[in-house]
Amino acid sequence: MKKSLFLYALILSLVFNIYTYMYLSKEVTFEQDKYKKTTTKLKDSLQSISNKLSDANYFSLEKNENAQNYFEGAKSDKIRNFEVLIPYVTGQLLDLNANPKGNPYTGQVQLGTTKFSINKVKVLNHRWIIADYSDGEYWGEVLLKYFINEDESVSFEVNQSFLYQK
Repeated sequence: MKKSLFLYALILSLVFNIYTYMYLSKEVTFEQDKYKKTTTKLKDSLQSISNKLSDANYFSLEKNENAQNYFEGAKSDKIRNFEVLIPYVTGQLLDLNANPKGNPYTGQVQLGTTKFSINKVKVLNHRWIIADYSDGEYWGEVLLKYFINEDESVSFEVNQSFLYQK
């Protein structure tokens, strides 16, 4: 009886070990497949987002070599590099928000008690800027021309302005 009990325990432990080995090996392959699928999906998502970002930045000074080359002949070292130019021009435009009657380059006159201020600016190329403006109640967009003067000041000109309906 002791021998048969020992034999049953040996067979039971052997079956249990085989079951555990098969379970764990299948779990490892399942996790590896799951990892491969997840990384493939993430790579595809990353590539998709990268393509969308590239498309969105198509009209920007950072990606437009022709517009960047426009400034290579500039006499000043301060504004020659587009990485310095973009924050410089943006800062000059946003500084005009301090005007008591509002930013004059929104293309809109003050409608109520609050003034129009430019919120967001995107430098499209060596000549154009698109900006978003509001007074808290009304919102609009403006297309501006900008020029870098010889004294390194920036002058702006409103090309088109649009105020959205309330």
